Amino acid sequence: MKVLIVGGVAGGASAAARLRRLDEKAEIIMFERGEYISFANCGLPYYIGGEINKKSALTLQTPQSFNSRFNVDVRVWNEVTAIDAEKKQVTVHNVQTGEDYTESYDELILSPGAAPMVPKMDGVDDPRVFTLRNIPDTVKIRDYVEEEFPESAVVVGGGYIGVEMAENLKKAGLKVTIVELADHVIAPLDGDMAAEVHRYLRDQGVELMLGKAVQSMEDKGGKLTLHLSEGEIETDMVILSVGVRPDTALAQSARLELNPKGAIVVNEHMQTSKEHIYAVGDAIEIVDFVTGKKGYVPLAGPANKQGRIAADNICGIKSSYKNTLGSSVLKIFDMTVAMTGVNERTAQAAGLDYDKVYTYSQSHASYYPGGHGISIKTLYEKGTGKILGAQLVGYDGVDKRCDVIATAIRAGMTAYDLTELELCYAPPFGSAKDPVNFVGYVIENTLTGKVKNFFWNDVEKLPRDGSVTLLDVRTPSEREVGHIPGFIHIPLDELRQRAGELPQDKPVYIHCHSGLRSYLACRMLTGLGYDCYNLSGGWRFYEIAVNDKLTPDHGCYDPK
Repeated sequence: MKVLIVGGVAGGASAAARLRRLDEKAEIIMFERGEYISFANCGLPYYIGGEINKKSALTLQTPQSFNSRFNVDVRVWNEVTAIDAEKKQVTVHNVQTGEDYTESYDELILSPGAAPMVPKMDGVDDPRVFTLRNIPDTVKIRDYVEEEFPESAVVVGGGYIGVEMAENLKKAGLKVTIVELADHVIAPLDGDMAAEVHRYLRDQGVELMLGKAVQSMEDKGGKLTLHLSEGEIETDMVILSVGVRPDTALAQSARLELNPKGAIVVNEHMQTSKEHIYAVGDAIEIVDFVTGKKGYVPLAGPANKQGRIAADNICGIKSSYKNTLGSSVLKIFDMTVAMTGVNERTAQAAGLDYDKVYTYSQSHASYYPGGHGISIKTLYEKGTGKILGAQLVGYDGVDKRCDVIATAIRAGMTAYDLTELELCYAPPFGSAKDPVNFVGYVIENTLTGKVKNFFWNDVEKLPRDGSVTLLDVRTPSEREVGHIPGFIHIPLDELRQRAGELPQDKPVYIHCHSGLRSYLACRMLTGLGYDCYNLSGGWRFYEIAVNDKLTPDHGCYDPK
């Protein structure tokens, strides 16, 4: 059997390695039009910022090491330019010699990846405008920073790569601004969960220009001037990070079926519309695990799995790719942002019958030093409590909580199941009631009618005409820091004695710092005959979402 693989990195390299493990006698040839077949593309920004010092650390496998380990004929600087599906052969162009030749195959795997999108505008071809896709791009950016000594940089686009580049350019000593067309950075986050990220980025010295489009660029007196939909900004260099597109020109020329966005259509076995041709990685269309709808999610984890599955099927093992969940995590200076499953925009577009809760729990036991709060927004199916998605923002233990929730979604678990999870506990690592358990408890309490919630964006719509009671149950010292207009103040620990001050014939909307004490107040007043609602996420989340202010944490059992 002879298998050709077009492209390396996550999808192609994992397919080649799996093929060799399954078939020692197969002839495997991998083509790569560039110099590198297996590199840490997710680590590229950290080389620019100096977090990774050696360029060699970015190279996971060389052609020589891959051949020695897996007996794969690796041909770098060889670009596949055409596919003849009828003859089962490809045309290859040797970039270094200019020679063209053909190579036959029994099975063909396409792993061309994705290419950065470059908007058509004046000035985009300026040598001070960069994109980031591979190691040569990375070296080019770092060399420019080290040799030309730019003082400022504008990152156009606030996605994963854009935010990581902003961090690393800032660490390299530049003044950095992110210009983003949307109203928030990191598109998989909902806007309310991005609010804390915005505040933190600004606190780290990264400027944000949100809701603005770059329309053109021009050289003015040695500087690049970016003309925006509103205003302009001057800079020494630009990083274009406005997204990626599937690199499928080869697949299109071979008349493989593509979706409207240009991604290769495959089935669950990674087979394309042409027999004996498979496709994997950032070039393919996927099916969303939660919604069942088709989409495009270019991530390394799915690409690795898809490469393995393509190899399985070529070798007669009928394994299937069971859709994409979109789990991802991002480091922003000391902050961690993670997400899995659907966000609200996706849930609404898919017509899901969902609800949500916001929780704020400590990453480990509060009495052990070094803990930080984790803000979690969880979407679940109404009625059943099935977990649909989660977004997490914090500083410690964020990734492992997101991984647990991702596992729960994949397993079809409900909030009731989350309450029963027995997760590792010791004071330096977690709490006896883990933040994931807390998510389950809060949703369970909602589903079983123990509490009714309202949210940060409902607060301003609440009447201030006396028809409802608005109640703040925080301590006096918390109240002094700030309060929501119209909310009267009775500290939780005084509420039993002072409940008579509240009219019993009016609904009571209650908040505390994070939602826990206000839940206790709701249970207390409900037992006394009141109709109560709890502000999910509390004052803390309201302040950051509405007023762009981070409030000091306050222990729920601190009486002061």
